[in-house]
Amino acid sequence: MKTLAIVRQKYNPAGGAERIVSAILRQLRGRPDIDAYLINRKWQAIDGIKGVSVNPFYLGNVWRDWSFARAAKARWQQDGASLVQSHERIPGCHVYRADDGVHRAWLASRRGVKGPLGRLGMLCNPYHRYMLAAERAMYLSPALKGVICISQMVKNDIVAHYGVAADKCHVILNGIDTAFFNPQDARVSRDSLRAELGIPAQAPVLVYVGSGFERKGVAQALQAVSQQSEVWLVVVGGDKKLRHYQRLAQQLGVAARVRFTGAQSDVRSYYGMADGFILPALYEPFGLVVSEAMACGLPVLVSSRVGAAELVEPGQTGWISAPQDDAGWRQAVAAWLNARARWPQMGATARQQVAALTEQQMVNSMIALYERWLAGEAA
Repeated sequence: MKTLAIVRQKYNPAGGAERIVSAILRQLRGRPDIDAYLINRKWQAIDGIKGVSVNPFYLGNVWRDWSFARAAKARWQQDGASLVQSHERIPGCHVYRADDGVHRAWLASRRGVKGPLGRLGMLCNPYHRYMLAAERAMYLSPALKGVICISQMVKNDIVAHYGVAADKCHVILNGIDTAFFNPQDARVSRDSLRAELGIPAQAPVLVYVGSGFERKGVAQALQAVSQQSEVWLVVVGGDKKLRHYQRLAQQLGVAARVRFTGAQSDVRSYYGMADGFILPALYEPFGLVVSEAMACGLPVLVSSRVGAAELVEPGQTGWISAPQDDAGWRQAVAAWLNARARWPQMGATARQQVAALTEQQMVNSMIALYERWLAGEAA
């Protein structure tokens, strides 16, 4: 029997990447030819998933990541793992699943919105220097058999920034539960949720879902709706700088029609109470929330630096604008509002576009690659 070790430092069963890891491990459970298990920092027993914990002490984020990488590598070498898939940037892994995209590409996007002092701070930040060094060493390691990319955008970034051969990078889009995310169930609480939030029943509403407001473009979303006096914006998610964005909404004159709800466990209902979805992110490797919103029958407005933008047909299922194109975002919101009569058809087409992106299809594609690598074939 051959062993597959999957490495993920933090393991929160509710997280997007973690749900994918769980799906893979459960699918492989009981197979006579592959013994799969998880290596992480603090293992919490979960039914159907085998795991081991490596938890060296750490002081600060650089030491945290470096010490975990060193301990995880020592563990898989001790175990004699036949194949190692890492979700962390660890030189020497056999397969890297690029859930977090390309750090160098993210920094390039972020530099575009920082002033001189901000760019200097990024340049001197020891964590960024560590991440770039680890990322480069991992991609150049002779042990690397392949990279699983969660979007074509991520693949393009890896090839462009590190010169990895294109045929070594395999695009497998993130899967979602398309049975759970559906328009009918999403809209059950539409009227009551709008009433709870103080939003008129017929008002056009855009919803944003996600944490990390700077990276995912909440400021741009606020600016984009500021020119359309009838459009409401609901921001679902938390951020440590929430008050900054609340003040920005006041400065833009939109505070009365913007709702910050904080993180919500039932995001499906928030998709259902809205008429469109918006994500003007500076950099988002895929964006499960985009495909979830589309599955719930919403036209979507997304940034060209969101991996899931490749699912969008401009004018048919949504609109795509560059992250910092203020005029482009205002035009996109105006175009969405003017297409009000077509929202139902656009939403139905959007759902059709993502109907095949199931978790099962994603897991099957990944297991097919494992089988080839474990058999010694070039994938």
